Amino acid sequence: MKTLHFKNIDNTWTLFLDRDGVINVEKHEDYIHTWDEFTFYSGVKEALKIFTETFGKIFIITNQRGVAKGLTKLEDLETIHGNMIKEFEEAGGKIDKIYYSIDLDNESQNRKPNPGMGLQAKKDFPEIDFSKSIMIGNTLSDMKFGRNLNVAFNIFLPTTRKEVDINNPDIDFVFEDLISVARAL
Repeated sequence: MKTLHFKNIDNTWTLFLDRDGVINVEKHEDYIHTWDEFTFYSGVKEALKIFTETFGKIFIITNQRGVAKGLTKLEDLETIHGNMIKEFEEAGGKIDKIYYSIDLDNESQNRKPNPGMGLQAKKDFPEIDFSKSIMIGNTLSDMKFGRNLNVAFNIFLPTTRKEVDINNPDIDFVFEDLISVARAL
């Protein structure tokens, strides 16, 4: 396992975050369809404030297949994201951009674990250096996404996937939740 050197992280670093199961409570085998169903995990807003003071760029990278399945309306997804960003800003945090994939096809370049959303972020923000980036997620798909981008390291949060073997080679570090990562900075 790699050695964690948070002291080396500064505003030249980029943070990629998954959404469901990392920022908000994930519905088991379902989707968050509306803002009324969206619940932040405890400490997440405080964590985002700390991350904002540390990282140069922060992005949310999220698969949202429920839109393509017709279960979630695109305008509801955009409302969720707009409200989430507003609440982060009110708490002193910021998200530079949210990238989401509504693609049904697992082979889509834009659907995690494929790197399309990260590559789009690099295109939109050329200053991103993947070797100075971190991916935080709650699935092996998130960890593979980080590997596919060659980020410095992946942090796994076992919030919803207790069955995942934390010795998986795509997982570099394990933290209980997002605030635990922020406090380790």
